[in-house]
Amino acid sequence: MYLAINIVGLIVFLFIGFLFSKDKKNINWKAIAIMVVINIVLAAFLIGSPVGRRGVQAAADGFVWLVDASAKGTTFALGSWYNAKNLNFICSALMPILMVVPMFDILTYIGFLPWVIKWIGRGLSFITGQPKFESFFAVEMMFLGNTEVLAVSELQLRKMSKARNLTIAMMSMSCITAAMVGSYVEMMPGRYILTAIPINIINSLIATSLMNPVKVDAADDTIVTVNDTDEKKEPFFSFLGDSILGAGKLILIIIANVVAFVALAALIDKILGLFWKPLSLESILGVIMFPFSWLMGLNVHDAWILSQNMGMKLITNEFVVMGSMTNKIAHFTPHFQAVLTTFVTSFANFGTLGMIIGAFKGLVDKETNNYIARNIGYLVLSGILVSLLSAAMVGLFVW
Repeated sequence: MYLAINIVGLIVFLFIGFLFSKDKKNINWKAIAIMVVINIVLAAFLIGSPVGRRGVQAAADGFVWLVDASAKGTTFALGSWYNAKNLNFICSALMPILMVVPMFDILTYIGFLPWVIKWIGRGLSFITGQPKFESFFAVEMMFLGNTEVLAVSELQLRKMSKARNLTIAMMSMSCITAAMVGSYVEMMPGRYILTAIPINIINSLIATSLMNPVKVDAADDTIVTVNDTDEKKEPFFSFLGDSILGAGKLILIIIANVVAFVALAALIDKILGLFWKPLSLESILGVIMFPFSWLMGLNVHDAWILSQNMGMKLITNEFVVMGSMTNKIAHFTPHFQAVLTTFVTSFANFGTLGMIIGAFKGLVDKETNNYIARNIGYLVLSGILVSLLSAAMVGLFVW
């Protein structure tokens, strides 16, 4: 019965995308059907087959290995603050960023990562029938991060229509950065996190194809990056220094957001408690998200717990939920572990919304920026829908 509910939930989530479509007549149903099949097969392979499970586990172990390597620097700098048996949020989740981000930037500097992104993006475009840049952007964002890839895509964004820019903004709410994976797998089941990453990529294309279908002429279906310019390449160690400083700034931004959002959520709970003691932000969001949680194929008790975590993740961020569930998630059923971990493995939250709006404000003209700002609801819905689709697809194969 729960499997049947999970299947119905997947259909409902796709219908929601259709229901809120800006142009229902121009939806490319063939492309969407192909992408849905690809994602379901991919989820089945990564979760259900021995080869897929070994591959995902090997990738998870690889990121743990990177985190262990980064711990050497953390231990040197923080000394006794770094307690391996009882790591705090900063040491376990954030300090590894100082090594992982420069590592990916080095791969970018030598040209290897852009080459990988380019050909995966083009291959995905050929398979799914989506425009080259949108496919390219989805893959690139997975490696570089949503705001970072927006920054390096400025030339492309300025040449595209405001409708296509809205698509890019919607996609920016969905995927995560590979540099964060090492932190995530320390807190939640790594196999589901690493399965969610490619699933999110294709689901972001599905969600935007449903809600914001845009026809792109062949002449406009090109990829332009700052690498196409003739500017002289920055010296390696200058580049590396900027990368390390950028990673440090990212950590400070995350700390500020986590502290502020957790504190604000606690303040809201206290204010709500003045009117009725059981009333809290978590309970309100739990009620709103409960129907979608139940459609994941869970019993009522687990669906309620999941819905509260889903709502809290949207208000705060994935780190808050992961941190609160690290020592609890092993006590739940495998299906619950799969859908919760997959759902929270994304940047879909209100903090990201502000970052994206701010990024576009400095990258595109006022008309395009205002158009995106007027459609802010589509950004939020896209991020939620991608997380729901991914969780439902992964959940099909874990019981």
